[in-house]
Amino acid sequence: MNATSERPDAAAQIAGLIFAVLLLDPDLVVREANPAAEDLLHRSARRLVGEPLLDVIALDDERVAQRLTDGEARLTVRGMAMRCGERVTQVNVTVSPLATHPGWRVMTFSEVGQGEMGDQGREETALRAPAILAHEIKNPLAAIRGAGQLVARKLDEKDRPLATMISAEVDRIARLIDRMQRLGSERADPVAATNLHEAIRSATATVQAAGKQRVEMVEEFDPSLPPVLASRDALEQVLINLVSNACDACANERAPRVVIRTRFVSGLVSNLKLGRAIRLPIEITVSDNGPGIDPILRDHVFEPFVTSKASGQGLGLALVRKLIRDMDGRIGHQRDEREGLTHFRIHLPLAREEGEQP
Repeated sequence: MNATSERPDAAAQIAGLIFAVLLLDPDLVVREANPAAEDLLHRSARRLVGEPLLDVIALDDERVAQRLTDGEARLTVRGMAMRCGERVTQVNVTVSPLATHPGWRVMTFSEVGQGEMGDQGREETALRAPAILAHEIKNPLAAIRGAGQLVARKLDEKDRPLATMISAEVDRIARLIDRMQRLGSERADPVAATNLHEAIRSATATVQAAGKQRVEMVEEFDPSLPPVLASRDALEQVLINLVSNACDACANERAPRVVIRTRFVSGLVSNLKLGRAIRLPIEITVSDNGPGIDPILRDHVFEPFVTSKASGQGLGLALVRKLIRDMDGRIGHQRDEREGLTHFRIHLPLAREEGEQP
């Protein structure tokens, strides 16, 4: 029989899940871990197996830790903070006891938002409405601008600043509408093999040229990383937004510092799109030592029109997420209060080798 027609056994099915799965014995010791757990917990299965669960992770809810002591308790928790090493991740957790093996449990973790493609689809549908409206607004805006320029030629010198202000405000609204249209666009930029570090350095040079030189920028690159599959222009736009935001966030610190880190993530990081799993082993992290995003906004930072900036429109991070999703990637946000750092992490796919099947 052809191997591809054989029914996958239980081990193969668990290994293919995009959610992290741990098998725990009655003493809460890890006995098995799937590839997604290796990635989420940043340890190989060899290093996880045999370790007490609460030596691997720390949970911010004492009630959850207490329930884990009950070997027969079922548990479902959404949006809980989990610390693993220095990283804090918002996760959904389930614990399922095995009736056939008293005390043994299966524990699953998924990052908040992972696999929720229905929500993404609804969000993108909602964004297309303002994009269509924006298209209808641009035509009369052009007419207003033209009329303002015509009037300016006929006004006295002292009155011309008013006409100039009209043109400037029309231009500002037009730029905002352009961003709304891009958010609602269904057309993604074409992707190709892209040198990650060249894109990062180009983006940081752009940010520094915009007057952010006072902020120390630190590169912690893995020079061995292969090309990613991305749109160079879109990736640079994403990085410009993230690095610029990070500079703004820490600008008032005594020693403002932004760190851009790249690394290869071991194990399997997956994104479910159109029924297929996509490996996302390349990680970019942009970190700053600012005070962090207002806790009220942290769960909504990627939503349109959400911003903590007095002069912001709240479209920057929404556009960042759209561009990353268009490249089949993922982006997340974490605040590490213990270290006083804010992290934005991007995961991207590798560029395929010539002849390799998608």
